[in-house]
Amino acid sequence: MKISVFVPEYGVIEAITPPFRTFHTANEFLAAFGKKPIFEVEYVGLREYVPANNGEYTIKTDRLLKDVTSTDLLIIPPTFGDTSKGIQNNASAIPYFKKLHEQGSSLASLCIGAFLLAETGLLNGKKCSTHWAYINEFKEKYPDVEVEDGAIITEHDNIYSSGGASSLWNLILYLVEKFADRETAVLVSKYFALDIGRDSQSQFAIFKGQRNHGDTDIQKVQEYIEQHYDNKLTIETLANLINTGRRTFERRFKEATNNTPIEYIQRVRIEAAKSSFEASRKNVTEIMFDVGYTDTKAFRDIFKKITGLTPIEYRNKFAKVTNEV
Repeated sequence: MKISVFVPEYGVIEAITPPFRTFHTANEFLAAFGKKPIFEVEYVGLREYVPANNGEYTIKTDRLLKDVTSTDLLIIPPTFGDTSKGIQNNASAIPYFKKLHEQGSSLASLCIGAFLLAETGLLNGKKCSTHWAYINEFKEKYPDVEVEDGAIITEHDNIYSSGGASSLWNLILYLVEKFADRETAVLVSKYFALDIGRDSQSQFAIFKGQRNHGDTDIQKVQEYIEQHYDNKLTIETLANLINTGRRTFERRFKEATNNTPIEYIQRVRIEAAKSSFEASRKNVTEIMFDVGYTDTKAFRDIFKKITGLTPIEYRNKFAKVTNEV
């Protein structure tokens, strides 16, 4: 099986080398168990020597992208820094991605490599994953693509994508399992000390209220929510802040923030709860009341829906202090 790892101009080296190393390691495990190595891995790029990160590294490619007439799987790592600049630097690669897929190649983007993949138009009407911190920017750039918020791996029509940062390893392991077998994927996960079972990046997400929409009235409401999340907040109260009716307010809020007012309140409250679990010795009930909830079940359900963990699981995993005196 031919696997081509695209080396973007000024790509993230920490995302470029993992797939190359992983599929080579999978071959070693296959050989060790008397099986035939099945992966032929190469670096491809727009030129022979490609700078990575801020030019700190240089990667030598095995072939130029223009010379790749066929491959079974093309992997697209993320670019370094500003996404628009990354797209501009790699614009000439986009037609080759599209052509290879049309000829039967599978495509896989890692982290914000999804921006380069989306530039092909192949994701329009399909689902995609990307780093949680770039979801709003991605939605603005590519409104015809359905972003799976919090997803680690998305697969649609031989197009794969992963969530943020270390999530790329989960997609790589998934591809090893898909094209080799489960046993090899498990061995590789143990070799690199990776969690093969993680299916959500929600627990790592930090909610930052969307403020770049330009609707000053809605920004005023957002500020009010963030300052008074521990109080009882009603839609009517929020709508009255900008002297508008409920239905109009809800429509404007959703258009501006990609959240309903209730969803926004929930996310602000849960973000405050996460911070409290990380930095204080308060118990779950105390924190629940602090952030404006009075129903234990409702708090637990909403917390798990947003983070993927129960409040106790989150505290045990991320607390910077313990409850010991």
